Amino acid sequence: MTEKPILLEIKDLQVHYNVRTGTVKGVDHVDLFVYEGETLGLVGESACGKSTLGRAVLRLVSEPGKIVGGQIIFDGEDLLAKDEHEMAHIRGKRISMIFQDPMTSLNPLQRIDQHFIETIRAHEKVSKAEALERAGVMFDHLGIQRERLNDYPHQLSGGMRQRVMIGLALILNSELVIADEPTTSLDVIVEAQILDLLKDLKQTYHMTLILISHNLGIEAELADRLAVMYAGKLVEVAPAQELFDEPLHPYTQALLASVPNIRLEDEELHTMRGSPPDLIHPPAGCRFHPRCPQAMERCRYEEPPYRQIHQNRWTACWLYED
Repeated sequence: MTEKPILLEIKDLQVHYNVRTGTVKGVDHVDLFVYEGETLGLVGESACGKSTLGRAVLRLVSEPGKIVGGQIIFDGEDLLAKDEHEMAHIRGKRISMIFQDPMTSLNPLQRIDQHFIETIRAHEKVSKAEALERAGVMFDHLGIQRERLNDYPHQLSGGMRQRVMIGLALILNSELVIADEPTTSLDVIVEAQILDLLKDLKQTYHMTLILISHNLGIEAELADRLAVMYAGKLVEVAPAQELFDEPLHPYTQALLASVPNIRLEDEELHTMRGSPPDLIHPPAGCRFHPRCPQAMERCRYEEPPYRQIHQNRWTACWLYED
């Protein structure tokens, strides 16, 4: 089988937040690639660097955050070498993002049709009528009645607002879509509808998707591969099914073990001991070693390299030195 081409490659990426008490290394020397047409799931506990990594791809890291090193190669070009004018043409057109909270991302003073018209005409020379027709076609795909284009954001339900955000991300047929916790504020029924919608739209628009979530059930539904982050670092990457069947890194194992399974009677609920580390003063060696039940002496002082273990599987753990 011919391997798919790589659309996005992140090399040695570093994102720091300079705060009053020191420097938070939100993304710390991360290497990652995304194949064209795949769905890559990015998972981990809150504040592990998932959203920062997603925003860094679009160079949307907000103050006091700053990208201080590395490369972000998209379709053969380093995005960190481009000026802001060049990035403005890439954002929305070639790479787009679905943000966590649509209510804070949509302009409350603009009707929904104005959001679509503005997005389309910022990148393409089309009339308002053409842009509006394209928005209507998108609404057909989203399962929303076209007349709702005349509504303001507050007149839509949470699920409909999230569908609108998905539509805005896809309206220009972006090559790469980054979905940052797209179902966080939705109830389970609407969440299932959004997941089905993402599946259908991914096939229709042939898009490449980075799905950021702490919900492993969502990732199991959609992801082809999974990348696991802990304390700003990448600790494991594997095909989704292989990772669920046999997680390698102790953090991944603990993460999966802590997911309750209502289908198993009398199952003991496992919890991960300890708390995520302070990223201003992270522990020496492996950052997970204070919480790791398999930690060895060298884990306390020597950081394990992130490396390929075997085909399609990478991890950063001394358990796999050989």
